[in-house]
Amino acid sequence: MKPMRKMLAAATLAVALTTGMTVALNPAAAAGTTLKAAAAEKGRYFGAAVATGKLSTGAYTTILNREFNSVVAENEMKWASNEPQQGQFNHSGGDRLVSHAQANGMSVRGHTLLWHAQQPGWAQGMSGSALRNAAINHVTQVATHYRGKIHSWDVVNEAFADGGSGARRDSNLQRTGNDWIEAAFRAARAADPGAKLCYNDYNTDGINAKSTGIYNMVRDFKSRGVPIDCVGFQSHLGTSLAGDYQANLQRFADLGVDVQITELDVMTGGNQASIFGAVTRACLAVSRCTGITTWGVRDCDSWRGSDNALLFDCNGNKKAAYTAVLDALNGGSTPPTTPPPGSGVDTSAWYVLINRNSGKALDVYASATSDGARISQWSRNNGVNQQWQFVDSGSGYYRVKSRNSSKVLDVSGFSTADGGAIVQWSDLNGTNQQFRLANSADGYVRLINRNSNKAVEVQGASTADGGNVVQYADWGGNNQQWQLVRIG
Repeated sequence: MKPMRKMLAAATLAVALTTGMTVALNPAAAAGTTLKAAAAEKGRYFGAAVATGKLSTGAYTTILNREFNSVVAENEMKWASNEPQQGQFNHSGGDRLVSHAQANGMSVRGHTLLWHAQQPGWAQGMSGSALRNAAINHVTQVATHYRGKIHSWDVVNEAFADGGSGARRDSNLQRTGNDWIEAAFRAARAADPGAKLCYNDYNTDGINAKSTGIYNMVRDFKSRGVPIDCVGFQSHLGTSLAGDYQANLQRFADLGVDVQITELDVMTGGNQASIFGAVTRACLAVSRCTGITTWGVRDCDSWRGSDNALLFDCNGNKKAAYTAVLDALNGGSTPPTTPPPGSGVDTSAWYVLINRNSGKALDVYASATSDGARISQWSRNNGVNQQWQFVDSGSGYYRVKSRNSSKVLDVSGFSTADGGAIVQWSDLNGTNQQFRLANSADGYVRLINRNSNKAVEVQGASTADGGNVVQYADWGGNNQQWQLVRIG
């Protein structure tokens, strides 16, 4: 969002179990005492927009580092900031934010690759094919620069008009052709296959003409294979919340995309705390709502001035709104656990598999649906490419099926060698696709392949997003141990 924009309208764990295993349930997680801890217990992130100039302010960074596990740049990754002259890129501000995030265990949302506002002067003076080519080059160069470092990109921001038309906003980008958004998403996917690609907009909190226009675009993109993974709802709110807010999030999730609350702030007043709490509960109620970001840290950091629209006052004190959010996070539904020991893994359930060494989730890289696509680890976001179902093959073995692709884990080429690649493949029920679950301590298991008798592991004990998943002789290392967290 642009700091000078006019104010918006007010109306706007579990453990894995196989038959015969004696695995104790982990103790119930204690209530989180920070926003990030409470959100993480629900499989979500809690983030804040950051102006990198404030990272040198101790009071600011103390709150940021204590409470948030995701950050997004307020302005430093926008076109005017990082390509001030055509073809001359300046990533210093964005790089500083990414470095801070990496040093403090935070993920990064990228904001924004293309927007009709905050364009550099040279782009404002372009049109037609020259602008289209410059825009796509900008997407490619910026996404490539940050490849592997961004959790989710707001590829396109605010491309739909306000009012009752449900149509695209008239802009210099729109006038390059109605397919400009699609072209931007395809370029972003090519540049950074591992990042989630989002469309982001405001005044879309309820089901209205604008949100329906966006819904129709996302549905069209999904039907045609245009790479879109998520939709951002800015949620710059006044003194009320749309009654169909949760239903609106859910209808987008039902299209097969994640939803994220990307720029949350709420006008001060008697309803502020209750609205923050209601937004949080709505996100928790939608399984594909992966996280919440507030647009700033303290009231005095907010673009909304005297609205005092955030969770901390200017002295860094927690407001009633903070308590409402934390209580909502701690009171939200915890993913159901597996059955008691000895009753077997639930073949009707979906699980996220968390590696003990890295804390990252087993992930189909770049949400691929093709045979042979590689399997990696990635920061947990509960996306469908991180959701797995156990399909019974008999004799204590299971195929492990991706919710994203309906393909199963497969040791490539029936390899029996250490380092043999783990990929996804169409379900043929071959022995190289069958795994048994071997008990490790503290509710973790190893996945042992029937063909090779080797264990699924994160290669080299990597802790990086994109770390490769292979098979290796079963030695019980932490990088071979997985926790199965049931999410549905």
